[in-house]
Amino acid sequence: MTEKRKLVVIGNGMAGCRAVEELLTRAPDHYEITIFGAEPEVNYNRIMLSPVLAGETSFDEIVINGADWYAENCIELRSGEEVIAIDAAARMVATDKGDRCTYDRLLIATGSLPFILPVPGAALDGVIAFRDIQDVRRMTATAEGGGRAVVIGGGLLGLEAANGLRTLGMEVTVIHLMDTLMERQLDEAAGFLLRRELEGRGIEVLTGATTEEIVGDEAVTGVKLKDGRTIPADLVVMAAGIRPNIALARDAGLDCNRGIVVDDFMQTSDPAILAVGECVEHRGQVYGLVAPIWEMCRAVGDTLADVESAGYRGSVVSTKLKVTGVDVFSAGDFAAGDGREDIVYRDAARGIYKRIVISEDRVIGAVLYGDTEDGNWYFGLLKEGENIAANRETLVFGPAFAGGAPQDPNAAVAALPDTSEICGCNGVCKGTIVTAIAEKGLTTLADVRAHTKASASCGSCTGLVEKLMALTLGEGYSPAAVEPMCGCTELGHDEVRRLIRAKELKSIPAVMQELEWKTSCGCAKCRPALNYYLVCDWPDEYADDYQSRFVNERVHANIQKDGTYSVVPRMWGGVTSSKELRTIADVVDKFGIPTVKVTGGQRIDMLGIHKEDLPAVWAELGKAGFVSGHAYAKGLRTVKTCVGTDWCRFGTQDSTGLGIRIEKFMWGSWTPAKVKMAVSGCPRNCAEATCKDVGVICVDSGFEIHFAGAAGLDIKGTENLGIVATEDEALEHIVALVQMYREQARYLERIYKWARRIGYDEVRSQILDDAERRKAYFDRFVFSQKFAQVDPWSERVSGKDKHEFRPMAEIGFPQAAE
Repeated sequence: MTEKRKLVVIGNGMAGCRAVEELLTRAPDHYEITIFGAEPEVNYNRIMLSPVLAGETSFDEIVINGADWYAENCIELRSGEEVIAIDAAARMVATDKGDRCTYDRLLIATGSLPFILPVPGAALDGVIAFRDIQDVRRMTATAEGGGRAVVIGGGLLGLEAANGLRTLGMEVTVIHLMDTLMERQLDEAAGFLLRRELEGRGIEVLTGATTEEIVGDEAVTGVKLKDGRTIPADLVVMAAGIRPNIALARDAGLDCNRGIVVDDFMQTSDPAILAVGECVEHRGQVYGLVAPIWEMCRAVGDTLADVESAGYRGSVVSTKLKVTGVDVFSAGDFAAGDGREDIVYRDAARGIYKRIVISEDRVIGAVLYGDTEDGNWYFGLLKEGENIAANRETLVFGPAFAGGAPQDPNAAVAALPDTSEICGCNGVCKGTIVTAIAEKGLTTLADVRAHTKASASCGSCTGLVEKLMALTLGEGYSPAAVEPMCGCTELGHDEVRRLIRAKELKSIPAVMQELEWKTSCGCAKCRPALNYYLVCDWPDEYADDYQSRFVNERVHANIQKDGTYSVVPRMWGGVTSSKELRTIADVVDKFGIPTVKVTGGQRIDMLGIHKEDLPAVWAELGKAGFVSGHAYAKGLRTVKTCVGTDWCRFGTQDSTGLGIRIEKFMWGSWTPAKVKMAVSGCPRNCAEATCKDVGVICVDSGFEIHFAGAAGLDIKGTENLGIVATEDEALEHIVALVQMYREQARYLERIYKWARRIGYDEVRSQILDDAERRKAYFDRFVFSQKFAQVDPWSERVSGKDKHEFRPMAEIGFPQAAE
C-alpha cells in the first residue's frame, strides 16, 4: 500500500475546508490531512455572522463542518493553534504552542485581516472589528448594556453590523467616507434607497464623513470627525475594509504583491505550497467574494489530487446580497460614461429599483434593488456578451418578457449554464444541484438543502432552486409535497417559520404581506399558528394577539358540547389546601355549578359554567390566589406528582417539590401544542411519568428524564433522555428540551411527533450532550418568560419572588370575544 503524503492546511475557514472537501471528492485516500485553525472553533460560515449578531440564528446553525466531519474523514483538526512560521526549505510549520509539523504539500488559506484605520485611539478598549464569531460575541455582550455604537464603514459588513446592533437595542450611527453606501456594489439611486431603509429602522447614517480620532482615555467614549463633530460611542466597530493576510507567506520567502501570488493551478512560487481564498492574488486580481473562491477551491482539489484540468482562469463576478433584509444585486460596470445607455425601472410603492447599463447593444452592468430574481439572467447576458437589440424594449422586465411577450418564467433558469452560481452563500452552482437531484433522487427543497446546502443560509436563492427543481424533475416535482399551513398560503409551517426569522417579520399583517397570503386576514387555522410563531420568535417585540387564539384560550375555559364552560384552576403539582378547597366549594355553590370532577392531572374541574359567569367565577377564585390551570391551552397543562420522600417509604427524591418547581418555573409559556409532565418519586412510577410529554423518574442516583410519550389517540412510552444528579440539572434539561420544541415544532405538533420527525438522537445530542447549546435554550426560555402574558387576570410581581402572583381580583377580567 502506498504511504499517504502529508497535507497541512493553514486556515480552518471557509476556503481551506472547501478546498479539502474538493480534494476528498477526487482523492479521499491521497493524504494524511492536518488543519490548523487560529480560532478555537470548527469551520463555520462567516457570511452568516450578521444573522447571529442580530439574534436570527445561532452559531450552531452556521457551522459548515462539525467535529464529526473531521473525524469521519480522518482529518486532524488543531483548532486554537496558530501557525506562526513556515520553513519552506525543511517543509515544516511552527505553531504558537511550540509544536512543529512537517508536510509534503502545504495549503495556505489565511484569508484576510480587517483594516483598522490608523487614527489616534484605534487601540482603545471598545474598538473592535467584525470578522469572526468572537467579534460577534463581544458586540453582543456590549449591547446587553444598551448605549451607543458607531460603525465606521458603510459597506456590507458595516451595515450588517449596524443593523444587528440596532436590533439588540443600541443606538447606532454609521460613518462612511464616500457619498454612497456600498458604492462598490450600488449606484447612487440604489444607495439612496438603502440609506432610506436604514434610517427608517432608526440607524443614523453619515456619508462623506472622515474619521479623525477615536476619543477616550482607556475605553472609547466617542468618534471625532474631520468636520469637528464628535459622535458619542460606547462601542466602535471598524468595518472599513479588509486586506489579504500574507505575513506568513511573505516571511517564508514566497512571492507576494497585494496577495500571495499564485498561478492557474493555485501554486505559489514554491511548488510544494498552494494558496487559496482572500489571501491570494491571481493574474493581478484579489477576490473577496465567495463565488471566485469556490472556483479556486476546485482548482486546488484538482492540483492536490493530480487531476489534469485547465486550472483557474479568473472570475467575472457579480454580487447578490441580502443587506439588512433587502435584496441587492450588482454586476459589471455601472459607472456613468460616454457611449452608454441606461434602462431604468422604478417602483416607488414596492421599493424596487432596476438599472441595466448597455453599450453597443450588450449588457455591461446591472444594479437591482428590492427585486433581484432576474440577476442571474442579466449576469449571463453580461458574461456571454449576448446582443440584446431584439429585447431592448422589454429587457428591464426580465426574461419572462424576452422577445416582447410573456414567456415561460423558467426559461431563464433553463438557459443558465451548469457553472452558473445559484447559491452565493455556499457556492453551489446549477450543475451541482441538477446532478444531486438526479443521482440522489431528491424531490423536496429540504432534500436539496441537506445534500447541496443550496438555499440553506440566507434563503434569497430559494425561488431559483425551486425553479431548477421544477425544470429538472418535470412532473415529478410537486411543491405541494410540502403540506400548506392552510388554504391562505402555499407555504408549509417550516418555511413560514424560517421566513419569519429570516425576514424579521414581527406582526401578522407583515407576515401576510411579505409572504403573499391569498386572503386579506387569514383564517382560523393560520392566524393561531402565526400568532404562536411570533410570540415565540419575538417575545420582547411582538404583542400577543388574543383575537388570534382559539376561543378556549381567549376565555381561559374549556367550551363543552352544550355551550357551557369548564374552569380548572391551577394546583401546583396537584397539591391543594383547605382554603383552596373551601373557595372551590363556595364557587360551586354560588354559581350552581352542576359537576365537579378530579382530573387526570390531579386538579379539580368545575363543569357547566355559563359564559357570562366566567369573569365572576375567576374573580372569586382569585381571592384564594388561584391562577388559570391552562387546561384549554397550547401550553404547559399539568405537572403530575406523587408524594415522594415527604410521605412514601419508597420515595428516593422530593418528587412533589420538584414537580411544583418545574410547574411554577414554566407555567404561562405557550407551546406548539399542549404539554403534560409528571414526576414520580421512585421507579414504581405512581405519577405515570413514562407516558407524558416530559417525565421524571426519581432514582437513588438522581433524576431520570424521559420525553416524547403519549397516552391519547396514540399510545407511546417515553424515550430516555438521560440521568442527571441534581434538581437544578433536571430543571435545566427539561426547560431546554421544551424550548427546543417551542422553537422547532410545527403548530399543533405534539412533542412525540416532533421528536420522531427530527430524531430522538438529535434531541439527546442537543440537550444531553451539548452543554453550551442546552444553556442557550434555557436562557432563551427565561428571556421569553419576562414578556409572557401568562394570564389576563394575574401577573408576576415585579421585584418579588418569581413564584409570587397578584390575586386575579386585583386586575380584573378582560372582555373575551368569540
